Amino acid sequence: MSEIQDPMPRARLSEPERLSFAARLGLFYAALFLIYGVHVPYLPVWLDWRGLTAEEIAAVTAAPFFIRLAVTPALALVADRLGNHRGMIQALCWAGLAFALVLSQMHGFWPVLFAAIAFSIAISTIMPLTEAVAIEGAKWAGLDYGRMRLWGSLSFIGVGLLGGALVDRLGAGIGIWLIVAGAAATAAAGHSLPRIAPATPAGADRGAWRGRFLGDEALSLVRSPLFLVFLLAAGAVQGAHAMFYAFGALNWRAQGISTTWVGALWAIGVLAEVLLFAYSGPVLRRFGAVALLICGSAAALVRWSTMSLDPPLWLLIPLQLLHALTYGASHLGAVHFISQAVSPGAAGTAQALYATVAAGLMMGGATLVSGPLYAAFGGRAYLAMAVLATVGLIASLLLLRRTGQALWGAASGRPPRLN
Repeated sequence: MSEIQDPMPRARLSEPERLSFAARLGLFYAALFLIYGVHVPYLPVWLDWRGLTAEEIAAVTAAPFFIRLAVTPALALVADRLGNHRGMIQALCWAGLAFALVLSQMHGFWPVLFAAIAFSIAISTIMPLTEAVAIEGAKWAGLDYGRMRLWGSLSFIGVGLLGGALVDRLGAGIGIWLIVAGAAATAAAGHSLPRIAPATPAGADRGAWRGRFLGDEALSLVRSPLFLVFLLAAGAVQGAHAMFYAFGALNWRAQGISTTWVGALWAIGVLAEVLLFAYSGPVLRRFGAVALLICGSAAALVRWSTMSLDPPLWLLIPLQLLHALTYGASHLGAVHFISQAVSPGAAGTAQALYATVAAGLMMGGATLVSGPLYAAFGGRAYLAMAVLATVGLIASLLLLRRTGQALWGAASGRPPRLN
């Protein structure tokens, strides 16, 4: 397929060009989520197989979240200023593959920790940059972001099911090689990403460019009270998944649930997310970004409170369906809030700040705490995640009040302004 070199108004794009853009973004999301589909549920299982304790597993999974607080926004800022998200994504893809191979050979807590940090930072930084490409491209190509993003979720389902069956059949040691295979596929798919012209014109004033490169746009974001409330709302509801991501598979196995069913339960949750993404356009027009954050945090409060009771398998199925709201709705709300409130020239930085707070500071802190809590209380530790979801709900309601948007009929409301 020929590459789309420059953004054009929707009316000037032919249907083959629009389909080409959507297909290549969908392909890359599918490849990237081959990694996430095994890294999230089965890396802790592999670490347990390597002999790490619950506290050490929590440290290995939490440490990258804190380090990326500095690394991910810095790389996104460079990509924004160079106007080359695609090139940065490709470099990170190949770095992720190299670090995955290194991790596969590590033994003992400290070597595993350092290799896991490098790998996790590489693959996690890819995501906000890809979101910036997808959201900006969807604007000028007239495409539905959710329908491109859902291919990643479908890939997550498939590899989750396959991964669970392979771990059952071949043992926990196979998990790292599934991660390596996903990293190789992602590196290859990175070269099919479409190009989008930089938001900063080539002839822009060099002094102004340097000022922005040094972080003026990032500083203006973190100085905005509204953006900080948004980060707390989105970060708290996403961070409330920490216990589930780090110890969900281990807790289910401790309850006697087979690894195959663990994969199936993950797949059920992501399938519900896919259905929401498939209809994200009408949903956003009806409810709007902030209302989706409220729905996600309210559902998270219900989900994690019930999970603390170690529910039986039949109840786990509807609880997993709530993933459509706890992750899907809150993520859609977050990326579209940024799209409405932030200029294209700072989109990558804003997406990276969201990712580093939601999947960094909040997720990292909650993951670090979940290790000792899970060791002491088992599944009852999910109550701590319910508390975090409550924080997200309160912040989301405050965000709704400060933006003045309505819960219903949001398409007619005014876009948020960072002031």
